[in-house]
Amino acid sequence: MAIAKKPFCLLAFFCLLLQLFSTFHTGNGELEMNYYRESCPKAEEIIRQQVETLYYKHGNTAVSWLRNLFHDCVVKSCDASLLLETARGVESEQKSTRSFGMRNFKYVKTIKDALEKACPNTVSCADIVALSARDGIVMLKGPKIEMIKTGRRDSRGSYLGDVETLIPNHNDSLSSVLSTFNSIGIDVEATVALLGAHSVGRVHCVNLVHRLYPTIDPTLDPSYALYLKNRCPTPNPDPNAVLYSRNDRETPMVVDNMYYKNIMAHKGLLVIDDELASDPRTAPFVAKMASDNSYFHEQFSRGVTLLSETNPLTGDQGEIRKDCRYVN
Repeated sequence: MAIAKKPFCLLAFFCLLLQLFSTFHTGNGELEMNYYRESCPKAEEIIRQQVETLYYKHGNTAVSWLRNLFHDCVVKSCDASLLLETARGVESEQKSTRSFGMRNFKYVKTIKDALEKACPNTVSCADIVALSARDGIVMLKGPKIEMIKTGRRDSRGSYLGDVETLIPNHNDSLSSVLSTFNSIGIDVEATVALLGAHSVGRVHCVNLVHRLYPTIDPTLDPSYALYLKNRCPTPNPDPNAVLYSRNDRETPMVVDNMYYKNIMAHKGLLVIDDELASDPRTAPFVAKMASDNSYFHEQFSRGVTLLSETNPLTGDQGEIRKDCRYVN
């Protein structure tokens, strides 16, 4: 006589599948588009409005948001560790010499306060860093980047001890910079594009006088070197004085391809600028970006997207800070 199959076999099989599904779908979660669609539907709109308002009051805030993204994400994770001030056992990353010249941190609180009023304890400071950079780029007439995912959480500490190692120095070689970006999954083409953010940047004299004194770096355009010496008239500038030169004198507040045109004409401020335009690994990308602003914007968008997704804290990792300056 045939033995009847156990009636609960099929049920047990589906129970097993359910357990496997649960195993693979609980954990730290992932970034996703429009993460706050239910918990804070207007979150991205609020951030965009605040970025625009701040830009029209303090235009350089848009540049700060872009720099914040780089300094936060290159150091371990896109987790807003950069925003922490020295307090409650935390040593701020802002104390590092690599953070020299960074400013406008106080206006992050303006954005956070607006979000807390609408959706308390919901939107992370790390997502504010990413989205304010995206919206700041638009204010700087750069590309509108659609694919910025959200769902990051905030760190419970800072990484001051790692900043000097992980953030490139102004004297670092191109190979070192390419290696830094490669270590976080950003390829050479996207790295060249991200360096185009220097189009809206400036370099303080303390970081470029070594190319001017005691003798002028022969790789610099002679007339441009004279302009730089006028901007930085002494080999020992006061680090507390606001003495600097802009990377782009023609469109200094526009994210465009003028940076590449300048470095091809030997009018870059840093040694890496000259290397970028002459090194065979990067020179073809520099030439193409110099001649095609749309291509630069396309690759810049891709680079920013990759950068913004560097090792984020998600799910139950980290926390949602109520004040971006302090851990809860």
